[in-house]
Amino acid sequence: MPPVPPSHEQLRAELAELIAIPSVSADPEHAKDVEAAADWVALRITGAGGTAEVVPWNGGRPLVIGEIAASERAESAPTLLCYAHFDVQPPDPLDLWETPPFELAERDGWLYARGVADDKAHLFMLVESARQLAEAGELPVNLRFAFDSEEEVGGQSVGEWVAADERGADAALVFDGDLYARGVPTFYTALRGMAYFHVNVRTGERDLHSGVYGGAALNAMHALMQTLSGVLPREGRVPEPLRAGIAAPTSVELEGWKALTPGADVLAGAGALASDPGAADEFYARTWAEPSVDVHGLAGGSPQLVKTVLPAEAWANVSIRLAPGQSVEEIAPAFERLLRDAAPEGAEVAVELESKGEPALVSPDAPAVALAREAFEHVLGKESVLVRVGGSIPVAERIVSKGIPTIITGIATKDANAHSPNEKFPAEYLALGVEAVSETYRRLGQLG
Repeated sequence: MPPVPPSHEQLRAELAELIAIPSVSADPEHAKDVEAAADWVALRITGAGGTAEVVPWNGGRPLVIGEIAASERAESAPTLLCYAHFDVQPPDPLDLWETPPFELAERDGWLYARGVADDKAHLFMLVESARQLAEAGELPVNLRFAFDSEEEVGGQSVGEWVAADERGADAALVFDGDLYARGVPTFYTALRGMAYFHVNVRTGERDLHSGVYGGAALNAMHALMQTLSGVLPREGRVPEPLRAGIAAPTSVELEGWKALTPGADVLAGAGALASDPGAADEFYARTWAEPSVDVHGLAGGSPQLVKTVLPAEAWANVSIRLAPGQSVEEIAPAFERLLRDAAPEGAEVAVELESKGEPALVSPDAPAVALAREAFEHVLGKESVLVRVGGSIPVAERIVSKGIPTIITGIATKDANAHSPNEKFPAEYLALGVEAVSETYRRLGQLG
């Protein structure tokens, strides 16, 4: 008699254990929590009949590297490399959460918690599906797991592990995405890369009295804004040196994007304003196929006090999302050069590349992708779509560059509030996602 699948309540209770671990990679105070989450994940893999190791890569944050063998003829069964991450964004501002961020709550058809959509539910599904199939003696593929604890801070550990790995795989499943629309299986053919910089500008030895020196002495905040102007977009396009290498979308892609939700509606649904008159009409091209520059934070002076000084130092965090076809090696030096060229004479400018990730292009014609699409279509009951995505998953490029056919997908929804308060995941998708992954494993057994 086959094992009885766990109920929704059982799955939710098990996921809640992982959710309860505040594995915030950006906060050093949560370093032990990140390690605890790694231990929990490794234990789940071994509990599913596999082996797992917690690896502090180069002495840093831990990776979880594990595997579960196919139920029969493992020596000839195809091998699938699975990726997800168990670190999460910081939960603040806490006062905007309706329930505690690290307590999994269910209400109105949603599961709420930090990390539930990005990316702990996905990781949980990868292992739980394997456990169920292995327990039933029906796992047709060898599974390898490479689970990451620093995706949210742009860490390089798992990418370095992939680059160093000599065993490889017949296919890879990167499970860290969302659906284009609820219920519509969505597979990504390209991801943007990213280069993230910290910029420091100094204009003098000390802060100065604005009544004595204002209008004559260089103000660090002014100098910083002028410096950043060198990389900011104009009429929706970043400066030409930052456009080198772009792999333009095909005419078929562009035509397909016309059938998607209009950009104006996407922006309005997010409560956002268009950056310029052409932004809505070019929404998909700009967010999927073009580089974009954004300033993420500014610091300097005294924004909370009435303090009439000329700041002598100012800071900013700024990033560029790289379009498919571009490379960090080419774009990062051009980015820094534009910053320095725009800085006022005499200002001391320091630029640090804090994190980076290359863009990735995936072949939609690979048999593994076709089989995964069939699996999700069978379970969700709708035809799948192929899209690009504006975000970055640094490990994807490393896997693709090794010639491994790569499936990039997910089952979270676009309104998940990922990285924001009240992050959420459709409650019904917990069991449905496990079923979709299980069906994907079954169909990928045909690769052999």
